[in-house]
Amino acid sequence: MNFENKRVLFVTTKNLDYLRNVQEIELIKETCKDITVIGSSEKSYFKRLLKVYTSLIKTKKSSFDLSFVGFAPQLVVPVFKSKFKKSPLYIDFFISMYDTLCLDRQKFKPNSLVGKLLKSIDKKTLGAADVIISDTKAHAEFFVSELGADKSKINTLYLKADESIYYPREKSTDNPNCFTALYFGSILPLQGVDVVLKAADILKNEKDFRFIIVGPVSDKFSKPQSENIEYHDWLSQEALAEKIAQSDLCLAGHFNEKIGKAKRTIPGKAYIYRAMQKPMILGENCANHELYKDTDEGIYFVKMGDSDALATLIKDIKAKKIGD
Repeated sequence: MNFENKRVLFVTTKNLDYLRNVQEIELIKETCKDITVIGSSEKSYFKRLLKVYTSLIKTKKSSFDLSFVGFAPQLVVPVFKSKFKKSPLYIDFFISMYDTLCLDRQKFKPNSLVGKLLKSIDKKTLGAADVIISDTKAHAEFFVSELGADKSKINTLYLKADESIYYPREKSTDNPNCFTALYFGSILPLQGVDVVLKAADILKNEKDFRFIIVGPVSDKFSKPQSENIEYHDWLSQEALAEKIAQSDLCLAGHFNEKIGKAKRTIPGKAYIYRAMQKPMILGENCANHELYKDTDEGIYFVKMGDSDALATLIKDIKAKKIGD
């Protein structure tokens, strides 16, 4: 990716403080001549989109040498295709609309009218780009095989944690014989929280053990109840960081073995755990192996979708930790 001495137009429909936006803007600023950012901090997605569209209409083509469309380029590139025609176009294809809504969340059937439309929008957006940014090599391969992306145009840019919040800190020594495992997530299907909950149920009577689960786990899930299981629907990032700091082991995932996207994505929480130098369990898949190895200190892999294997691995790590 070459931004040297270029005037860059950066466009995003996601809130400007979204970490991926911050990461990309900082990267561009390292070498560019100038950067113009079009985005919004409005909480409403519709209002953000309206503000972005209005700003783009007012922007002259002559004011930039290349454009970089961040989160959800599908909502920008097809609408303003003529605006980007005469200059190189970079897109962050962080999310495929077809993959997310049809294969991951299963809101629409892949062969339905909506499914075909979403796939067409993805393909047109990819086809319009000169450079495509993916979050993993596994995702890049999916974009090539399933959506017809040009492999030679794809660069992989891994996520990172916000190290102003997530950094190593001391663990309390109040109860050194109690082993704490932690999981947090937004409870999306690909995360496989059901696998985590079943593992928690297996471990609910484990001695000298505490399991912290953070996230809006709905009543449709069977939530095991025990004195050693602690639930939080929501925590601020600062409070979450403190919970992670007080944990001995963190679960990253993804753990759903049926959704393909779970195998092509490195969980965002993995970057957080690594930034805080915490041991973590990852799902056994090709995406996670792009950055992590089971020979790395504090890195463990488990078969996706297997609660028994997850519970056994947690017990084994606990035994080694307390034994040490």
